[in-house]
Amino acid sequence: MNQETTNYDVIIVGAGPAGLSAALYAARDRLSTLLIEKLVPGGMAAQAEKVDNYPGFHEGVSGVDLTAKMLTQAQKYGLQETVGEVIEIIPQGIHRFTVKTADAEYISKAVIIAGGSDKMKLGAPGENEFIGRGVSYCATCDAPFYTGKTAAVAGGGNSALFEAMHLAKFADKVYLIHRRDHMRATPVVQDKASAEPKIEFIMSSVIESVTGGEFVENINLKNVSTGEISKLAVDGVFISIGLKPNTNYLKDVVKLDGNGLIVVEHNMQTSVPGIFAAGDIRHHSIRQIIAAAGDGAIAAVSAKKWIGGE
Repeated sequence: MNQETTNYDVIIVGAGPAGLSAALYAARDRLSTLLIEKLVPGGMAAQAEKVDNYPGFHEGVSGVDLTAKMLTQAQKYGLQETVGEVIEIIPQGIHRFTVKTADAEYISKAVIIAGGSDKMKLGAPGENEFIGRGVSYCATCDAPFYTGKTAAVAGGGNSALFEAMHLAKFADKVYLIHRRDHMRATPVVQDKASAEPKIEFIMSSVIESVTGGEFVENINLKNVSTGEISKLAVDGVFISIGLKPNTNYLKDVVKLDGNGLIVVEHNMQTSVPGIFAAGDIRHHSIRQIIAAAGDGAIAAVSAKKWIGGE
């Protein structure tokens, strides 16, 4: 990725929908803009097999295609990109911030943090041991490996049910395991999952441990109501129990709420003037692609005003 300079008007951390939207607005306003992403553009939105609630795509669109279009649109206006994980942001006075990755440093007049969140882990014995050998956090990525097999999904929100439905296209059987006696997913998503004959719901249960040989063979379940322990034979288990914001490196920089989410004002500015936050990483986000894109636009417009002294 080209980098003609290490000094920018705006540096954007994270290339999910919020970061890509901010990149479009900043670059289009002729601000020199650098987008830093630690993995691949698109963030978790790129893992969505189909997005059917984004305006303008009445037949739905894959997350990969949607975010790729966002990136291409921003690149059209001269956006610069680099791969790296941001480990520190240092305010150095008005209109000067140092943004550090593991192997580089960049200077900018304003910063937009759109780093999103990571998938939470169960913390169950065997989970870490079997990552890549039957434990996964992305059905869109790994579902084809379970063609003709049996898999389990842990979780009860929209994401978990979507994971289960995607797995059902490949696996012969999918167990949906949730710790409560009711799902947190929206009714329309629950209806879709319930209509899939391959999916079986196991409620009021948690995964106590994951066991196997070279690969996952079983999960041990505990019924939280009765305390009963049971063993379930599966070839794989997909964890979809929530998200953890990528804000550890920001604890001493900007104000965070009790969940580690960045507290922002209506214009997406954080507690530090010149640092803005957008998308799932901010507090009170509704965690929808359209909302993240709107956040990114607001943050970019606000950053331009900040740089111009407005």
